[in-house]
Amino acid sequence: MSRIVRGGLIQCTLAASTEQPIEKIKQVMIDKHVAYIEEAGKKGVQILCMQELFYGPYFCAEQKTKWYAMVEKIPDGPTIKLMQGLAKKYSMVIVVPIYEEEITGVYYNTAAVIDADGTYLGKYRKHHIPQVDPGFWEKFYFRPGNTGYPVFNTRYATIGVYICYDRHFPEGARVLGLRGAEIVFNPSATVAGLSEYLWELEQPAHAVANGYFVGAINRVGMEPPWNIGEFYGKSYFCTPRGKIVAQASRNKDELVVADLDLDMIKEVRQVWQFFRDRRPESYKELVEG
Repeated sequence: MSRIVRGGLIQCTLAASTEQPIEKIKQVMIDKHVAYIEEAGKKGVQILCMQELFYGPYFCAEQKTKWYAMVEKIPDGPTIKLMQGLAKKYSMVIVVPIYEEEITGVYYNTAAVIDADGTYLGKYRKHHIPQVDPGFWEKFYFRPGNTGYPVFNTRYATIGVYICYDRHFPEGARVLGLRGAEIVFNPSATVAGLSEYLWELEQPAHAVANGYFVGAINRVGMEPPWNIGEFYGKSYFCTPRGKIVAQASRNKDELVVADLDLDMIKEVRQVWQFFRDRRPESYKELVEG
């Protein structure tokens, strides 16, 4: 009997002005996502992921300390507690990307993973932090991640998380495969003029190179007052063969749902023996630089 897992991805436009109080922005965006989580629950989604920093704008378009107020603790903050309740209600694994406070002044771009019974399983902190002018000043807000590349044994599948800019680095994607990830989620915030030509290239390549499924999520629309570019959506699932099997539009809020046959992982890896044929003893230059 095939192991079929129903996955879901949520892509959303910003639903509140950036001039509003931060708590108001957060609440509006959380409410918007909760409605999609409820829709996903009705559609039988078993594993769901939201976009990078889902409960606000992509505030890294400017460097202002006011956005530090977006941080929450993991797992003891209110958003993770809310998501634990929804996960339990719908028997749904939820990947929750938020702005995390470790201690005052030490902040990370993080995704928490919650199992289908509401149990907090752990978190991944974004490793590769860009500083791209104009509009992607992430080093002002985030420390580089220090969690390594964990995988999470959920009720339905073993999953990994890579966040946005991480996807340009194949090394961590390989580690996730070696650790047993069957699905890797990449919550993102990326704009058309910068990265769209890579969007349907890099992550299917990771899927093929490592023999797993990928769920890629991007936000949608323009975000004033910065307007650094169009967040072009096009969230998708792809198979271990690199085939995109479900994809959202580029210009509207959407829940993407796909049934993923995890037995395909074994089929693909028994043909393409990339893990068997690795030569790690010859790769020392990768870590000597």
